[in-house]
Amino acid sequence: MMIVGLTGGIGSGKSVVATIFQDLGIPVYNSDSEAKLLMTNSTRVKNEILLLLGKKAYINGELNKTFIAKKVFKSPEILEKLNKIVHPAVREHFLEWVEQQTSPYVIQETALIFENDAQDKYDYIILIKAPKNLRVERVIKRDGIAKQEVLDRIENQMDDKEKTSLADFCIENIDLHTTKDKVLELHQKLIVLTN
Repeated sequence: MMIVGLTGGIGSGKSVVATIFQDLGIPVYNSDSEAKLLMTNSTRVKNEILLLLGKKAYINGELNKTFIAKKVFKSPEILEKLNKIVHPAVREHFLEWVEQQTSPYVIQETALIFENDAQDKYDYIILIKAPKNLRVERVIKRDGIAKQEVLDRIENQMDDKEKTSLADFCIENIDLHTTKDKVLELHQKLIVLTN
C-alpha cells in the first residue's frame, strides 16, 4: 500500500484538501485528531503524560489542553518529551490503521513531516501552500485568535520555500474550485504511481 503524506503550514488548508481526497474515496488519517484521542484513550500514553506533566494534565479524565499548551509553549524541552510520547504512539496506530485499508493509497495528514525529519516514512509527500495573508485570515476566522498570535505560529514553522524543495507535489490552495481540480489531477497521478 502506497503511503502519502499531506502537510502544510497553519492555515494552508490541509484539512480542506484532505476532505477532497476523502470524497474521491481515499482514506485519510488525521494525525492531529488521532493524537488527541490517543492522549485521552490510550492508558499507556495517558500514564506517560501524567508522569511527565502531573495530575493537572487531565480534568475528569479529559485532556487539559490549556494546561498542556502553557507547559509546552514555555518549555521546548517538555514539548520534545511530550512529542516522544505521542509521536511513536500515533505512528504505531497509523500503521495498524493502514493494515485495515483496501484503497490503492492512503494519506496521512500531519503538520510536521519535514520539521520532524520524517519524510522517509512516506512514498510521496504533498505540500499545501497559500499566501501568508490568506493563511492569517483563515486562522483568525477559524480559531478566533489575534493576528500576532497567528504570525507567531507561522514564524515557528519551517518556511514554505524550504518545504517546497523537499515535497514531491505542491498544491497552492487559494480558491476551492481550482484546488479541487488540482487534487483530482494529483489523484490520477497517484493512482498511476501505485501500479
